[in-house]
Amino acid sequence: MFNRIDHTEITTRDMAGSVKFYTEILGFEVTSQHKMDGSRGITEIVFMKLGDTSLELLEVPNAEPIPEKPQVGYRMMAITVDDMPSAIKYLKEKGVTISREPMSLGESWRGEFLDNNGIAIEIRQW
Repeated sequence: MFNRIDHTEITTRDMAGSVKFYTEILGFEVTSQHKMDGSRGITEIVFMKLGDTSLELLEVPNAEPIPEKPQVGYRMMAITVDDMPSAIKYLKEKGVTISREPMSLGESWRGEFLDNNGIAIEIRQW
């Protein structure tokens, strides 16, 4: 009945900055872009892919900032890497904020970084 997660949506106030971050730093490819009328607060939608993963960016110029305190609900997406130290070094060289340095979880390593909107993204090496 249910097959897989189709995509993740991320709200941004700055579509150009988000497209640049996800394409130039993380290697996503834009698959389509659509201007919207803004009637629901959304002015543009951009679909992207990284491997088999789809991402949908929604530009909402008046979006509220991310809450400081943890809340019930969706927390973050995670991207796998082959080599954690190299990935962290690369992100730092690109000026990306590492919000949690990598830590061992036994059979894997995990860390976190922030996108251009301050959204946390997990990075995982299995």
